[in-house]
Amino acid sequence: MPHHPIRYYGSGDLHFINCSCYRRQPWLGTRRRRDLFLAVLEQVRQRYDFVVVGYVVMPDHVHLLIGEPERGDPSRVMQAIKQGFARRVLKALRRRRSTMQQELFALGTEHVWQKRFYDFNARTARKGSQKLWYMHQNPVKRGLVQEPEQWLWSSYRSYAFDEPGAVQINQWGEAKMKIRTHAA
Repeated sequence: MPHHPIRYYGSGDLHFINCSCYRRQPWLGTRRRRDLFLAVLEQVRQRYDFVVVGYVVMPDHVHLLIGEPERGDPSRVMQAIKQGFARRVLKALRRRRSTMQQELFALGTEHVWQKRFYDFNARTARKGSQKLWYMHQNPVKRGLVQEPEQWLWSSYRSYAFDEPGAVQINQWGEAKMKIRTHAA
C-alpha cells in the first residue's frame, strides 16, 4: 500500500513546501525555465487567492512558504503549479523534436516532478522566519551564488531591497486565513 503523507489544513498555519524535480533532474536549470516557474506560480497565486511569504527556485527543486488559499487547499495549489509548469515545458520539448524523434519517444513518458511534495506546517512566526532564512540561503549553500541577493529566483530581494518580483510577496489584502473550528 503506498504511503500518503498526512496534511494538516485549515489551522491558519503557513506551509513550508518542498517540491523536487523528477529524480533531481535540473528541469529548472535555465533562466527561462525558472522564469516560467515563477510566472506559473503567480498565475496560480492569483487564481487560488493565497499569500506567498517566500520562495526560492533551485535547478532541481523549489521551496515555498505560503498561506492557505481562499479556494482549495495547498495540495490543489501544488497540483496546479506542477501541472501548469510541466505542460508548458513538455509542450515546448515536443515542438522542438523532429518528426522522427517523436516516433522514438512515447508521449507522456517524460516526468518533470516527483510525485507528491513535502509540506511542513510553520505554526509559529519564529518557525516561519527560520524557513524563510533557510530558503534564501539555499542558493548560497549550493554554491550557485556568493550572496543571497545574487540569486534572482527567490523572494530575498523583495525583503532586502523592497523590489517587486515576478511573484507578489505578502499580499495579504482581504484574505482571511482558514481556521479549523472545533465541535463543542
